[in-house]
Amino acid sequence: MSYKKAAYIPALNKSWLTPLYDPLLKWGMREELFKRYLVDRTHLQPGWRVLDLGCGTGTLTLQLKQHQPAAEVFGLDGDPHILEIAREKSAAAGVNIQWKEGLAFEMPYPSNYFERVVSCLMIHHLTKADKVRAFREVHRVLKQGGQAHILDFGKPHGLIMILISIFIAHLEQAGDNVNGRIPAMLQESGFPKMNITRRFKTIFGELSHYQVIKT
Repeated sequence: MSYKKAAYIPALNKSWLTPLYDPLLKWGMREELFKRYLVDRTHLQPGWRVLDLGCGTGTLTLQLKQHQPAAEVFGLDGDPHILEIAREKSAAAGVNIQWKEGLAFEMPYPSNYFERVVSCLMIHHLTKADKVRAFREVHRVLKQGGQAHILDFGKPHGLIMILISIFIAHLEQAGDNVNGRIPAMLQESGFPKMNITRRFKTIFGELSHYQVIKT
């Protein structure tokens, strides 16, 4: 498939750092707080399909399934090594999640397929062009009235967060995030209305929760 030829930035930018990904999120970024919030905001119903886009090691994906066991939960990521960790987690938990390798801007799913798409700390990995392509793909795979919940670095508020963002802006492709360009990109991709419902301050910068609906 074409995504295997595309440039891909793994978690923490280097493959050898992958084992540090879960501890860093847990202890350095208080992931329990913002991922619990993200799960609650989806309002999952039995029989719905929900995609964790850029699922990483599957922590959020598992939480979605455990929150609503009667929902169909999918996890998509471009890193086969990190997907193996996710598969091991779901096997240990005894839950059925449909894992697949693929990229956000070339999703291997039909149009109008999901009631919800959730993405956490993945968008800042993408170039500006690929962010827009990914958001257009999110719009395509969502059903009419479906929602996307995206949590990632956002425009900072407060002196400390602004200072941290100077470093974050040069991390991978996060400059678009901290410069406040994500709302415009979402609108450009077919989502005319976008809400930032909450912000979270972490040691690596300020996270924003972007909520959009396919109308």
